Amino acid sequence: MREQFLTLEGGLDDESLRAAVDRAYEDEWDRWRRVLLVVPDGTRRHSKAGFLACHLYRRLPHCRVDVLEALGTHAPMSRETCAQLYPDIPFDRFIAHDWRQDVVRLGEVPAGFVAEVSQGRMERPVPVEVNRLLLSDYDRILSIGQVVPHEVAGMANHAKNLFVGCGGAGTINATHMLGALCDMERVMGREDTPVRRVFDEALRRFLPSAPVSWLLSVTTARGDDITVHGLFLSDGREGFRRAAALAREKNVIFVDRPLTRAVVHLDEREFQSAWLGNKAVYRTRMAMADGGELIILAPGVARFGEDAQADRLIRRYGYVGRDAVLRLCDRHEDLRSNLSAAAHLIHGSSEGRFRITYCTDRLSREEVEGVGFGYLPYQSAARRYGPPDAGDGWQALPDGETFYRISNPALGLWALRGRL
Repeated sequence: MREQFLTLEGGLDDESLRAAVDRAYEDEWDRWRRVLLVVPDGTRRHSKAGFLACHLYRRLPHCRVDVLEALGTHAPMSRETCAQLYPDIPFDRFIAHDWRQDVVRLGEVPAGFVAEVSQGRMERPVPVEVNRLLLSDYDRILSIGQVVPHEVAGMANHAKNLFVGCGGAGTINATHMLGALCDMERVMGREDTPVRRVFDEALRRFLPSAPVSWLLSVTTARGDDITVHGLFLSDGREGFRRAAALAREKNVIFVDRPLTRAVVHLDEREFQSAWLGNKAVYRTRMAMADGGELIILAPGVARFGEDAQADRLIRRYGYVGRDAVLRLCDRHEDLRSNLSAAAHLIHGSSEGRFRITYCTDRLSREEVEGVGFGYLPYQSAARRYGPPDAGDGWQALPDGETFYRISNPALGLWALRGRL
């Protein structure tokens, strides 16, 4: 069992990362002939996955190397994005995962198991579907990514990278609704959650001998300046357990008083949809004050869903809160058969606790208000609340208004001290 863990308080340099990867696989390089790299998309540009994947690709000139984008429900990466994040890998090596078409059903995690881990909140089986490439004759599958707080699984990555990142509609729909039913505020930032237990059980039942190795990073960033606090190389689960503990230390930010106004910046390179941009909602809700306002500066957000079907459902039903969404699922087959979209509508609602204001010039006021959010034009809001590199934390404007700035919601989880 391969287990290699590397951490450094001040951050690991590139040479240390390369050396760790070389040590971990030095006895196997020459035996491999077909390798699959499973990599994150542009929403994980601060994961250091691009650096690690490029190093692996360069080390394997004698192999056929395929690169599977662990997209989940996200849109495929463009040629430009692939070139930015993975500059040493030819574009024709990338394979965009299609969660509706490219999957094989392996079985299901039984309803009894799901009911047990969810304490009865969900009593239905979870289908297990994965991209057919994961079942191909590869000598090694290297799953590369970042462990960071997550709204469905508690912490991102490990088996989630296979069963959601490379999973099918049945798995994604069921696990996202399971996470929503189990209350995301009891899930985020935790390693042991109902959804995580389902992923672990699926891995144990259906892929016990798959030649998978995990390369997991824990990072923080200021702008594009990435600090890698840990790299965890493992064939089992221990690397994930340790990475999750470090991510809880590095990526959970506690505040001493509720945020009456928070301003979150969405990098337009990462966030072109509310489906992605609502990380601003998920990751701040445990810090927001009742009656407060969350202002989301979203220059790149031009749609709601990542695909046409999800976009249509969001526009039709809106972010109306958990109980209302569950009633809508009972009444409408289109939503009931797309539970990941239903879960997204639950996650993206403040349940009436605080206001959510989207600031974009690429959607109209009518469109934004039509799904239940407030609206401000991006340019006017950006002039008032400043650029994302102005620094995180409490800010004060000349007229006395105070707010809490967050430059990248994807890298953290903000919570009132004592709530997590």
